[in-house]
Amino acid sequence: GALHFTCAQPSTLRPPSYRTPNHVQASARRHLSAAEMASKLSAWNRLFRGSKPLVHTLRLQGMIQAGRGGGFGPQPLSLEAVERELARAFDKRVLPDAVAITVNSPGGSPVQSDLIYTRIRTLAKETGIPVMTFAEDVAASGGYYLLCAGKDGIYARDTSIVGSIGVVSGGFGFVDALKRLGVERRVYTSGKSKSQLDPFLPEKDEDLALRQRLLNDIHSSFKGVVMESRGAKLKLGEERAFSGEVFTGREAVEHGLIDAVGEVRGVMREKFGEKVRFRNFGGRRMLFGAPFSSDANA
Repeated sequence: GALHFTCAQPSTLRPPSYRTPNHVQASARRHLSAAEMASKLSAWNRLFRGSKPLVHTLRLQGMIQAGRGGGFGPQPLSLEAVERELARAFDKRVLPDAVAITVNSPGGSPVQSDLIYTRIRTLAKETGIPVMTFAEDVAASGGYYLLCAGKDGIYARDTSIVGSIGVVSGGFGFVDALKRLGVERRVYTSGKSKSQLDPFLPEKDEDLALRQRLLNDIHSSFKGVVMESRGAKLKLGEERAFSGEVFTGREAVEHGLIDAVGEVRGVMREKFGEKVRFRNFGGRRMLFGAPFSSDANA
């Protein structure tokens, strides 16, 4: 079976109408760090957009898996599906005061989880824009992996489900069923491990050991991301923190898995004042299989 960061029980944008002068951008890039550049360019932006702080919001929702779905059903959450929205949320020509990312996912593909996480952190580093993440119903397993991209603050509701830091792989065995049907499984391979964990063949100890090795290695990568994100804030022992256990948002604060209980607009208003404006990039709403979003100012 495939390997997943999954909780065991999961429950067309218009371009900005304002621009920073090119000579300011060039000068900033030559002489300033990413954080200093963000601060200076954000000040220039305010000359054009007014004095109100601006926060770009983005929603990452659904099962994490490769590809882009079609139709009106649940859509997969992958780098392919969100990379355009991510790029616009971190637009260097605009440089908002912060990017706030809402996560609502029980997890899924380890690779896609890491690709999305890495793209967020790369964009944040390149632009110097602060990133804060917010869990809604669930940010578990791969969903929590994405939550860790919020290096400037991680939040959840008190009843959100957070955690499940682990890796799972499962399947079914049909060996006895084939015997009762009088069917013989015939497999021909070049390479002794090509048919490992075939559901129609008996399990072998060496196959199970190989699969466990893969699970442990991927789990180790997951733990590295969590430790980089939370570090000394993590108050749980590693054995429990990385056991795959899930926690409510309230418990997650106590254990250091997140920073505080809160939701996007409340936290942003607390940080930037009541006059902060929001622009939405990525509502994950779908029109004929393609994502579309709308600007939302408040």
